[in-house]
Amino acid sequence: MSFSRTDKGGFSDWWWTVDRLAVISVIALIGIGLMLAFAASPAVSGGPLTEGNFSFAAKQIAFAAAAVSILVGTSLLTPMQVRQTALIVFVLALIGSVAVLFVGNETYGAKRWLDFGWITLQPSEFLKPGFAVLAAMVLAENRKLPAPKPAITFALLLPALVVLLGQPDVGQAFLLVALWAALLFFSGLALKWIWAIGGGTMALGSLSYFLFKHVRDRIDLFIDPSSAVYQTEKALKAFARGGWFGVGPGAGTVKYNLPEVHSDFVYAVAGEEFGLALCTLIAVLFCFLTVRLLLRSKQAKDGFAQLAVAGLSTVVALQAFINMGVAVSLLPPKGMTLPFISYGGSSLFAVALTMGFALALIRRRPQLERRDEPLFPFLRARP
Repeated sequence: MSFSRTDKGGFSDWWWTVDRLAVISVIALIGIGLMLAFAASPAVSGGPLTEGNFSFAAKQIAFAAAAVSILVGTSLLTPMQVRQTALIVFVLALIGSVAVLFVGNETYGAKRWLDFGWITLQPSEFLKPGFAVLAAMVLAENRKLPAPKPAITFALLLPALVVLLGQPDVGQAFLLVALWAALLFFSGLALKWIWAIGGGTMALGSLSYFLFKHVRDRIDLFIDPSSAVYQTEKALKAFARGGWFGVGPGAGTVKYNLPEVHSDFVYAVAGEEFGLALCTLIAVLFCFLTVRLLLRSKQAKDGFAQLAVAGLSTVVALQAFINMGVAVSLLPPKGMTLPFISYGGSSLFAVALTMGFALALIRRRPQLERRDEPLFPFLRARP
């Protein structure tokens, strides 16, 4: 089945205007995630001495189908619709993150999830795409605003940081600060201010070390050469056992003794059963997707699209780097999922929304009348 550029229709119009290489990369990563879900599901649902099943893999298939729908549906939005959707997403994610503090499920001393019975959601995952678009909108605004643009974006960021540290979710807070710094850097903020933000982030990390015991324990174990974090020790064993091409699908054994093998340490499953070959492919796909979107963002005709796409692609790349870095013991454990690949609806839906926003902003629209309308007219400076 083929589609010509002259064909008229919803899918054909979308296919010839969207960045197809980026879409193919995303679909490939989701496909790898489904394959690894089948590999990890018996270990999560069973154990070394008990027979597992593929219930987690079945759920992940449903999550993946919904995520692809979110990806395609979001990529059809106009730039103004992207801004409006991002505002709604950010507000709802912030409200949901606050609600987590009161009615959320507590896991390992942290409250991050809302249980809806048939599905549990982590609202903080959706703060990242919403904030990326809203901050880019403010930073790219050509009109004079009543306050400095970095200050306005920080005002958007601050309540999210307060809520995340209250859960506590230091990893997500760090990602949001890194995203904010990246957007300010892309917008041309003086380097001295970027260094200042970096210093503030280090101060936030130091404060987290003294305030949160689980953060302190993870860092102490990571920097102590006489000790080893259980998860990373098992993950390294999985990589060593897998070698270049792995022990084969379903033949992995280390996964049965590795906590969170289907989410935080799914990269170790890839290493054991499919070897360095698949691990390299995953890293290459993330690198290609990030570079592709950054190059396409440079070609965008307006500053808002340039900043938003750069920020959206950067936050996904940074999260992938952190997850893979933890798996190979380059970074202390942070409880962060691998985008597109780790099990879970929240992460998959949020990253699909992130990529959908990016694809929507770089789509070719030869007949679309561009309008530079402010999303927040009340922010315009009055004469």
